[in-house]
Amino acid sequence: MLSHLHRFHGHGSLRYLYRNGKSGSTKLFSVKYNHNPKRVHSRFAIVVSKKIFKSAVKRNRLRRRLYEAIRLQLDEIKPSYDIVLTVFSPELIVLPHETLTQQLKELLAKEALIR
Repeated sequence: MLSHLHRFHGHGSLRYLYRNGKSGSTKLFSVKYNHNPKRVHSRFAIVVSKKIFKSAVKRNRLRRRLYEAIRLQLDEIKPSYDIVLTVFSPELIVLPHETLTQQLKELLAKEALIR
């Protein structure tokens, strides 16, 4: 699980990021990000809509899988960024962990968020 230090707290910073951030996407998920020089560590949030899964259990399972993929790549991700992943596809829940990690890594590399 991703530590408390690397998560968003409150809605104000998310609102700012949605309004002013840059974005990129794949067919599975999108990323919205912005450099935040006030922070030392990057912060992450994952958004899974009820349109994707009605069940909160499935939405939370998908969130946990993505947070774990981020946690394993944390040392490669550039510091001082606020990053929000928005899930588009329900197939992420059955995707093997290696494929999920690879898709995430490709998206972050495409947006130059990996060192």
